[in-house]
Amino acid sequence: MTVAIDRATGKRRGDSAPRPGLGRRLRHGYQKHWYAYVMIAPVVVVLGVLVIYPLIYGLWLTLTDANSLNTARTIGVNHIDATYKFIGLDNYKDILFGPTSYDRFWSHFLWTIVWTALCVTLHYTLGLGLALMLNQQNLRGRTLYRLILILPWAVPTFVTVFGWRFMLADGGIINSALDFLHLPAPLWLEDTFWQRFAAIMVNTWCGVPFMMVSLLGGLQSIDSTLYEAAEMDGASAWQQFRHVTLPGLRSVSSTVVLLGIIWTFNQFAVIFLLFGNTAPDAQILVTWAYYLGFGQQPRDFAQSAAYGILLLAILIVFTSFYRRWLNRNEQQLAI
Repeated sequence: MTVAIDRATGKRRGDSAPRPGLGRRLRHGYQKHWYAYVMIAPVVVVLGVLVIYPLIYGLWLTLTDANSLNTARTIGVNHIDATYKFIGLDNYKDILFGPTSYDRFWSHFLWTIVWTALCVTLHYTLGLGLALMLNQQNLRGRTLYRLILILPWAVPTFVTVFGWRFMLADGGIINSALDFLHLPAPLWLEDTFWQRFAAIMVNTWCGVPFMMVSLLGGLQSIDSTLYEAAEMDGASAWQQFRHVTLPGLRSVSSTVVLLGIIWTFNQFAVIFLLFGNTAPDAQILVTWAYYLGFGQQPRDFAQSAAYGILLLAILIVFTSFYRRWLNRNEQQLAI
């Protein structure tokens, strides 16, 4: 076999060139894509300052016993240095397995799961029903209905929640109407059961419009010929909904349900603005973490940060399993 050799370099033709070093590859990549790096640099800086640094610092705090009494602070002209120390994973062990773990973590975790499941189910069910109604071609005043139904989402959350708080108060319009009808008036803002019921009701009011708009867009993207073919085959309205509408909404539904779960699991505004620190049994994990870090004395920064890291871990695990489950179902349907 004849091997061709380059006389100038002494290398055999066809041999692959040695891979350049890391520094050379980085320099070449920057020279080739410098404009892209310049464009994304502001985003990277903002994410680093607002997300990455607080996350790393919060993770460090979870490994210490930091609180408002041993952190660095300035009182008048006097500066007091930090005296907190490294304690490893003791905060996580205390939260998950300590003597008061059920009252401080597991009870709030179970309520957070129930809160998320009920709210997202109501969001999706009511949003899908309203989207189906607005998608009807022969519905008069569809534009007006869409404007009215989108208002709870367009109004700032704190305005909506404060409005509900006034209506749910003892002398509010809801209890006054119930008294007028000679019906019992619940203690919406005082009794634990009714506090939770009120929180789910308010969050449903705030979250349904997003589901409605998203699912309405999904409905309008379904090919109308599929309904015509199903109708010609004698399919009933329920059969069309089951075999045409729901499969057509699968991609949209999977996305909005995942977003709804993440947003509801971390829904701070509704619980905090509705009850503040006056309803300990109605607090979900995120509001309880805020209470530990800012709503008590001494403020327990380490435990509050540990709750935040646990929340992040729970959502990461859930999201990975959820996406894997969706991919498996899509592969089965493709087969």
